[in-house]
Amino acid sequence: MNGEEKQVGKEKAVKAKNGYGMLLLWILGMIISIGLMIAGPLLYSYEKVNGGIMGTVLMLGIALLLISIIGLCGLKVLNPNEAYVFALFGTYYGTIKEAGFFWVNPFCTALNPTVRPAAPVVTANGSARSASVSMANKKVSLRTMTLNNEKQKVNDELGNPVEIGAVVIWKVSDPTKAVINVENYKNYLSIQCDAIIRNTARKYPYDTSAKGDEKSLRGSSQEIAEIMSRELQEKTENAGIQILEVRITHLAYAPEIASAMLQRQQAAAIIDARQKIVEGAVGMVEMALARLNEQEIVQLDEDRKAAMVSNLLVVLCGNKDAQPIVNSGTIV
Repeated sequence: MNGEEKQVGKEKAVKAKNGYGMLLLWILGMIISIGLMIAGPLLYSYEKVNGGIMGTVLMLGIALLLISIIGLCGLKVLNPNEAYVFALFGTYYGTIKEAGFFWVNPFCTALNPTVRPAAPVVTANGSARSASVSMANKKVSLRTMTLNNEKQKVNDELGNPVEIGAVVIWKVSDPTKAVINVENYKNYLSIQCDAIIRNTARKYPYDTSAKGDEKSLRGSSQEIAEIMSRELQEKTENAGIQILEVRITHLAYAPEIASAMLQRQQAAAIIDARQKIVEGAVGMVEMALARLNEQEIVQLDEDRKAAMVSNLLVVLCGNKDAQPIVNSGTIV
């Protein structure tokens, strides 16, 4: 490429020529070429000038016009957070990341495997032609992008089928690696994301078990997402992709076991609630017996204490309001 080159790792950073100056140069060349093509026939009208000089001037004007037209094809416009990766006759030529209006070798070809020609277009006469892809469409975007990984069904550590989905926030950090090292860096990222989510979900249960501090997909979703992010970054490093964040957007049991798991969760919640009620009722009965003994309100033998404890536990632990029976006689 015309300009100063420096090697940056495996990427060649190219400082291209100023586009405005080259635009004026090629416009000036076209004006001169048109002037030469007009001057050629005029020179032939003079008797002192032979036809050989006219032919030379005319051919020079045509050649200069063709060179100017080809030179204009080397003008490129690059927006912020975009990059061009160029190849020249099958060889990597250089990468430009600086935004602006510049000029490069017009025989360079921009590389971007994610851009494919459109489907063939059928013309009015019935013939088909392929739609071409312009050079501007082959820019590699360096902006932050989002990959929405749709929910997929996997088995957790316990073998329960669960549905999990995630969103990946990423960007291209090295356009040269992204274009040259992999076939299509967007498809590559999507496939790697699917594999990482599946492999990570298989290592953890959906919910915590009796072990207590064990990680789970539901209880440790943020930690699981960070693990996914690190593993995905390792897989996409060679593709020049930087993973900024991974978030779990959907997590649920598969429909075929969702109702059974809901009943299981409801049963566990009922057991926990009953356990709290029993603990509180036992404490209240213990406090009642202690206060009765301290204040010597009534003397209870072991049988009466047992009956009192039974009655209190029934009242405190029952699901329905108690309906007491008033005894108007003596306690027997």
